[in-house]
Amino acid sequence: ISAAINKDSFIIAGVVIAALIFLNYSFITKGSIPLKFLSVGLIFFSIFVITPTGYTILMSTYNFKTGNEIGKEAALREIINNGIIPDSAGTAYDLFLGKTSNGKYAGILENQVTKELLYADENGVRPAAQSEISRDFSGYITGAKGITTLTDEEFANEDSAITALRFPLGDGSFAAPQGSNVAARLVQSVVYDPVTDQLENIELGITYVDNGNGNFVVKDDPSSRLDPGWRAYSGVDNFKSLFLDEKLRDPFIKVFIWTIAFAFLSVGTTFAVGMALALALEAPIKFRRFYRGFLILPYAIPSFMSILIWRGLFNKEYGAINMLLGLNIDWFESPWLARFAVILVNLWLGFPYMYLIGSGALQSIPAELEEAASIDGATEKQTFYTIKLPLLLQILGPLLIASFAFNFNNFNIIYLLTGGGPTNAIDGEVAGATDILISYAYKTAFGSNFQDLGLSSAISMVMFVIVGTMSMYTLKKSKVMDNL
Repeated sequence: ISAAINKDSFIIAGVVIAALIFLNYSFITKGSIPLKFLSVGLIFFSIFVITPTGYTILMSTYNFKTGNEIGKEAALREIINNGIIPDSAGTAYDLFLGKTSNGKYAGILENQVTKELLYADENGVRPAAQSEISRDFSGYITGAKGITTLTDEEFANEDSAITALRFPLGDGSFAAPQGSNVAARLVQSVVYDPVTDQLENIELGITYVDNGNGNFVVKDDPSSRLDPGWRAYSGVDNFKSLFLDEKLRDPFIKVFIWTIAFAFLSVGTTFAVGMALALALEAPIKFRRFYRGFLILPYAIPSFMSILIWRGLFNKEYGAINMLLGLNIDWFESPWLARFAVILVNLWLGFPYMYLIGSGALQSIPAELEEAASIDGATEKQTFYTIKLPLLLQILGPLLIASFAFNFNNFNIIYLLTGGGPTNAIDGEVAGATDILISYAYKTAFGSNFQDLGLSSAISMVMFVIVGTMSMYTLKKSKVMDNL
């Protein structure tokens, strides 16, 4: 807590204090017994689920992108600093810099053209006489009355402070060190008026106003703006851009359609293969235990390792798939082949899970139902489709929904296998043929030189709403939550 307070992170300190108070209340008081068991989980749920969700919602309402990443005060400081330019005459000084007896910086400025001498400190400058200084044989100033010379070590340790020095020259300009022995006359070309909240370029006579979207722009030409900008509240502008801006809407729709197709195909193929294997191994065949153990191997290997291995297998030049089939296919350059590869690899990763839950579900179906169907003359096919499958879908419904939600946000397989490609970089596209919404949001936020965190947060919110709505609807239809 003290560390957070010392770094002015009062929100973090407040959250920690609130969590400690809640824990003490839960365990010390004679309150609800269930709360004692749930309190720790509720705290972690709040920190790792509610807080990120709330922050994402907040960021989706801001213009938060490259060039608009800092606060307004920081942006103003940077703009004003960028507005410091050399004077029109390019005045330069030879500089002797040291410290006075009270430890303040002071120096002697000698105009390189007129040879005028000035004594400079934080209060300004005054004329200096030759008698106040000493020079070496080459004419450089080596000492001055009342000023102690800085050592090389002091120059090194205090470099940032020396670079920030400003000696006022009395006419609105100032002398600033440009090294250890040179200074330049600089002028502040851009000034800020806090009353009108405007910037003015004195040199050019241009006025800049706040455009309300995180930038100062030319008063008569809103398209001309100053950088950097700042994070600014934009309301639903990110969502409007996502659905109304053609450059964003078209790739978003393509990615959305592929995301839905990918999630359904992944769940459908893995469920079909897993259930088929579960049904096949339900019969008492020889080496059944060996087969069951062998089939869960893909599930036992870390998925990121399997994905990278498959990526090597699909390599055009030395991949085992092309070598075994005698082909020369670049699997990741064709959109449809890349999508096929993604589905195939995800099938390999997902069928063991479906096999395991399918085997368990089959064991839970009473044998009497199958016997009754057999007595009634039903074939095995009829028994499966009319009795077993409906029961399996009811039992496995929540798990299939969870699998759909997982694949809807399955970032690893897209990022590690195809990187979201292939992408038409020539047309400046960000979204690739195999990008799903989560990888598209990642690319929007971090995947290029231009980062749009606000838009990425808006995409994340759309994903949250879609997955949440579909999950709740499916759970309601399956009547899983009726008894909750």
